[in-house]
Amino acid sequence: MDEKELKTSTKQRVFIILIAILMVGSIIASYAAIVISGSQGSSSNTPEVDEAKIAELTEQYEAKQKELAEASKADFDKFVKYKADTVKAYNEASANEGGVQVRDIEKGSGDAVTSDNYLAYYVGWCADETVFDSSFDNVESPTAFKGVLDPSVGLIEGWTKGVEGMKIGGIRELTISSDLAYKDNDRACGANKPLKFMIMAIPRKGVPAELVEIQMKLQYAYYGIDPDSIPVNEE
Repeated sequence: MDEKELKTSTKQRVFIILIAILMVGSIIASYAAIVISGSQGSSSNTPEVDEAKIAELTEQYEAKQKELAEASKADFDKFVKYKADTVKAYNEASANEGGVQVRDIEKGSGDAVTSDNYLAYYVGWCADETVFDSSFDNVESPTAFKGVLDPSVGLIEGWTKGVEGMKIGGIRELTISSDLAYKDNDRACGANKPLKFMIMAIPRKGVPAELVEIQMKLQYAYYGIDPDSIPVNEE
């Protein structure tokens, strides 16, 4: 192969230059698209909150809470009578070594609970008897339920294990070691602390289910998401 064969013709050189220009243009266009996309993405991180919708849903939620207090009176009377004898101080060390310990206070007569067929009234407390959360309107002197828990949103592993075999209508005490609760996360009773719950499983219908739905819509609205886009429970 001689020197002439190594040289490119004028036509070839023009073609190579055009290809180079197109490649540079493509790179610049791609970079611009990435920058614009990133800019749009970061601006969308700030949700547009519909204050009027939040006010409307808040009013509905408060009204439904009052309705729950009336509709759940029989369940409340059955549940609260066990509070004094159940919500007590306990040995933290033994509770933290036992995994999940279950004690049925009242056996239910309904269907076996699944992750999406029940709601729960509950009270959760620490080894020193401090209540960290509950469905009660007042921890010290409860007069009604103010809310209900939706287990389908995902709960700690100990709760999920603890309700296995439970039937709707039943009341159960759960003792949960920290490794099946919040582990080293400083929540509820503190890092590496066990928890106790007394729970009552109820059917996922009626006023409690309506309250859960409104609560979910309210949370959606706070995050700037259309609250009417949440899936509706058909049961």
